[in-house]
Amino acid sequence: MKKYTTLLCLLIFWQQNAQNNLVNTLSLSEYLSYVKNYHPIVKQANLVINTSEAELLKARGAFDPKIEVDFDEKLFKETTYYNKLNGAFKIPTWYGVEFKANFEQNEGLFLNSENELPLEGLYSAGVSVSLARGLLTNERMTALKQAKFFLNQAKEDQQVLVNTILHDASMAYFNWLKTYNERRVYASFLNNAKVRFEGTKRAFQEGEKPAIDTLEAGITLNSRRLNLEKANIQLIKSSLELSNYLWLNENTPIELKENMIPDLNTVDTIDKTFNIALFNNENFNIENHPKIKSLGYKIQSLAVNRRLKMNNLLPKIDFQYNFLSPNGTQINALNTNNYKTGLNFSMPIFIRKERGDLKLASVKLQDKKLENDAAKVIIKNKINAIQRELASYILQNDFTFKIVRDYDVLLKAEERKFFLGESSLFLVNYREEKYIDSKLKAIGLENAFFKAKASLFKEAVISIN
Repeated sequence: MKKYTTLLCLLIFWQQNAQNNLVNTLSLSEYLSYVKNYHPIVKQANLVINTSEAELLKARGAFDPKIEVDFDEKLFKETTYYNKLNGAFKIPTWYGVEFKANFEQNEGLFLNSENELPLEGLYSAGVSVSLARGLLTNERMTALKQAKFFLNQAKEDQQVLVNTILHDASMAYFNWLKTYNERRVYASFLNNAKVRFEGTKRAFQEGEKPAIDTLEAGITLNSRRLNLEKANIQLIKSSLELSNYLWLNENTPIELKENMIPDLNTVDTIDKTFNIALFNNENFNIENHPKIKSLGYKIQSLAVNRRLKMNNLLPKIDFQYNFLSPNGTQINALNTNNYKTGLNFSMPIFIRKERGDLKLASVKLQDKKLENDAAKVIIKNKINAIQRELASYILQNDFTFKIVRDYDVLLKAEERKFFLGESSLFLVNYREEKYIDSKLKAIGLENAFFKAKASLFKEAVISIN
């Protein structure tokens, strides 16, 4: 019986070695690299920045110089009623000031008297100024400032979104690793059950063991087969879940091959992969957290909007002044005695709309400040809780390692007693069940440890290469 057991163990060893030569390992670092570079949602996060850059470009367009040409002509029964040409060049500035150069040329039999101009046309150069509302802040100034804040906010939000995707992908990898390790456990103990069944069957045939032992060994063997089949299904499901995050160029999804396995030494590389090896809660500056920085940019944007609403409480006073000259080639032709000016004043009596807008802007700003204060406390507490959890997992792992080691010793001792005829198959199966249970708990604890590492990576929003 001992020769048979040794031969069967050698055969299993050779088979495992042959399989190992054909497998390929997908490490956590390689896997996350694929996710970061090719996953569609990560690409969508990059589009957010592109959108914000486009909005910034659009806001800057409000300060672009403009060329305007207005031409009207009416000809009826060979009579020119009027022919009017008005060309302008405008330069808006940061504050409520706009510079303007203009040329007008009008002719015709039925021109309005106020439109009659010298035959060579009339040149003008002047300025338009908002004296109250719109001078120190205005719509275009506010839009440009907000676009800059939104771009910075988008960059921080993009990092948060990417880390969230990498965290979710890591969870799928850890689940794949867990189910793979569980399958290895069930596969190894299935081999033990086969050896024990064959040995018990041979012993029964030789009259050394009762038939009930053969029945019990068969039940154990079928139980191991059942557990292995369940583990195979779980491994397939976790592999497909992992494949949801695997993409290549041109948005091509890929699936794991059957010979691909997870890195069994992930515990040695996880800190380097997540870039958390040197993370220290005491040196962690909450103000540099991307979510807090994003909220900060949002608060600045709302503050700029509130200043605009406050400025709108002022009356609207627009003043224009233009020098006039019939000769555009000589600067001296601009005479202060020839000018065109205008003043526009308007103001609501109760300014209820403006006061309502200001109140709404103030409420939104206060709401975002409160959200920012709460977010700081929540993030700090989450990171602190995760680090305490990780410290506890280290202690739990030490205890679990000792438990697994001791159950292994008990099982081996019980097997020796069984082959010497001093124990029963029931006790051997009992010891083995306890040993399997302890190994599965150790795998589950390792999985929880990995997930806590990933949660620290997510909550602290740590960037990886």
